Amino acid sequence: MVISTIILSDSEEKVLTNYLEQQEEFKLLAQTDDSDKIYDALNELSKALLFVNLDYMEEDFHFISSLTDRYKDLRIIAFTKTPSVDLMIKTLRAGASALLSLPFLRSEFDAAIEKVKNELLHNKKEKSKCRIITVFSNKGGIGKTSIASNLALELAKITKEDVALVDLNFQLGDVTTFWDLKPTFDLTYMVNNLDKLNKDFLLNTLERYKNTSLHILADPPYFKGADNISSSQILGLFEALKSAFSYVVIDTSAGFDDKTMTAVKNSDLTLLVTVANLPALRNSQRCLELFASQVKNKDNIQVVVNRYMENDEITSEDIEKLLGQSIFEKVPNNYFTMMSAINKGMPVSDINKDSNVAKAYKQLALRVSDFVYRLK
Repeated sequence: MVISTIILSDSEEKVLTNYLEQQEEFKLLAQTDDSDKIYDALNELSKALLFVNLDYMEEDFHFISSLTDRYKDLRIIAFTKTPSVDLMIKTLRAGASALLSLPFLRSEFDAAIEKVKNELLHNKKEKSKCRIITVFSNKGGIGKTSIASNLALELAKITKEDVALVDLNFQLGDVTTFWDLKPTFDLTYMVNNLDKLNKDFLLNTLERYKNTSLHILADPPYFKGADNISSSQILGLFEALKSAFSYVVIDTSAGFDDKTMTAVKNSDLTLLVTVANLPALRNSQRCLELFASQVKNKDNIQVVVNRYMENDEITSEDIEKLLGQSIFEKVPNNYFTMMSAINKGMPVSDINKDSNVAKAYKQLALRVSDFVYRLK
């Protein structure tokens, strides 16, 4: 069986046509600049692939989402002359399988085509659209909770999707303090009532932060309540959250207990937070070695340097050399803005959206959104 293919563009895409001719599983039916004809054509097809020139379509994401909602065996690959992380997020969220840059790169084309073949011809099970991001540091006072909390809010703002922020720090959780909240339901209730957890229940019971799409699940209010929570219950909670949210951000404890390691092993991305001093970096080095033995894909573990200063004695190059991998993102040091946010129980962006640290959190959210999709 072949996949019928259509190109929607106002210019002749010779390179794309040439690449498609070398794919025996795909048959190019037409290239058109009339988007209205697409619906009629797709009504007559079973499995189909549509290439969309986003520059010609003026980034019409509603067009893409309406097609993917209507035709379950349709896949869309978009392309543009001006790719960006933000555009990538919007395109994938609309339902496209990939966003390619112009001029076409053969490696990117092949990867996108292989994904479509796996889904339409090999009946590969569709993966959950939810992405789980764990934020970890094995030292207190590094700024882990600040990063988890502000990252979760920025993800909600950027993607307009439902995001869950889960406080998995059973002894010293601070997430509710960061947001100045007193939620009715906490993690203990959720794991003891896994059979009740569905999308509607979770969206209506998790504490919503103001008028955003960020929902917060608090840590247990008493130490005793956390003692009997098992790793299997944490896994059950994750599965329930994946049915309701597009992103789940986990703020963990600073130790290596079973619950924390369960989060790391079952996350799409773990952000290891450190600062630019030798003791913290040595500890991070040990963490990376441990995590490498626990996760299947080492790319799932990325380093975030918090409170970074360009004139630090230890440079970013020194950090990368010591840890043996690139820094994923650097969050600049801004003591007064951060302390004002923490003391007022507000996100950094509400204190000063133009501050360097607020911009860094937004950039981190953009990077995370793009990165976890590429991993899939």
